[in-house]
Amino acid sequence: MSTLLTYTEEQLKAQHGYWTAREITQQPRIWREAAANIESKRTEINTWLTPLMAQSNLRIILTGAGTSAYVGDAIAPHLSQQTGRLFEAISTTDIVSNAPQYLLKSIPTLIISYGRSGNSPESVAAVKLADQIIDNCYHLVITCNPEGELATNSENKVNAFSLLMPEGTLDQSFAMTSSFTSMLVSTLAIFTPQASQVEIAAQWAENFIESKTEQIKVLATQPTQRLVFLGAGGLQGIAREAALKVLELTAGQVLSYCESPLGFRHGPKSLMDANTEVVFFSSSDKYTQKYDQDLLAELQRDDQALAITTLTKDNFSHSEELIDVWAGLPYILYCQVLAFFKSMQANITPDNPCPTGEVNRVVQGVTLYPLNER
Repeated sequence: MSTLLTYTEEQLKAQHGYWTAREITQQPRIWREAAANIESKRTEINTWLTPLMAQSNLRIILTGAGTSAYVGDAIAPHLSQQTGRLFEAISTTDIVSNAPQYLLKSIPTLIISYGRSGNSPESVAAVKLADQIIDNCYHLVITCNPEGELATNSENKVNAFSLLMPEGTLDQSFAMTSSFTSMLVSTLAIFTPQASQVEIAAQWAENFIESKTEQIKVLATQPTQRLVFLGAGGLQGIAREAALKVLELTAGQVLSYCESPLGFRHGPKSLMDANTEVVFFSSSDKYTQKYDQDLLAELQRDDQALAITTLTKDNFSHSEELIDVWAGLPYILYCQVLAFFKSMQANITPDNPCPTGEVNRVVQGVTLYPLNER
């Protein structure tokens, strides 16, 4: 009988964890497919995008709600560094409530919108607000759902281009997993393609799934009450997503926090105690590593944590290096697996960890108000 993350399909379906396990483990394949999808559409994408990027004053905003917002957080520093253009990560939840503070009328702007379903009310509203406020606004929609509003609303519009993720990324589970990473890979493949890094990232993840899941299952049995994720630069965006996955999949039973290594000393470190577990995302940058190592040594000297895990290539049984933006892929997969095991062991239903409906797969209960520009 086939298994996923050490559980049989029968066990997973009985506890409503099948889709979460399947969507976590399919990711190495999805990353390759997402990168190949961009290459197959390269001419079409460039025809639309190149004239926009030729505008020297073009502003580029990466946006989404919740997990979709963290795509931008994870990749904006890398995209800015590699392209010499400023990429800004601003969530749709910020844009919708304070649009005039974030959207500038006279500056040409490319809004890159992420959405698994493409139906989150803030994501749909942010596009409309951008068109209302900005004189010259363009939209690159990156979504997993061809029938979502983000995709359908962009049809037949000269200022919009819709890019659909590979089949299987419209997650059936509550938590975004392969949808998050497929949108991340696709954006990198558009602006800073690195086929070799995609392949190494997929190999890291495959090695981990094949050889380390039992080890993480045991690690997940620790009596953790708080989980802290630390990462510098774009890896702080991965830390945000990791913290959210733990909070979602454990239905809030395990509290989670994220920060940069340097930021952690400025108050947040006070949460450390014997029930706190730390997962540290190691940077491949030699300069950044100096700061990583300083904090790690400090945490070890303090000897307060229940456990400290430092993620490097060694955790994924691979000899080849990944730069930080690509290492974020296997790093978040590690955290997804850890959160999944904690969910299963707590007898929570990972595919729908909040069946009573306080939180939903597509957010509900948002009232949208018309903006009357002052």
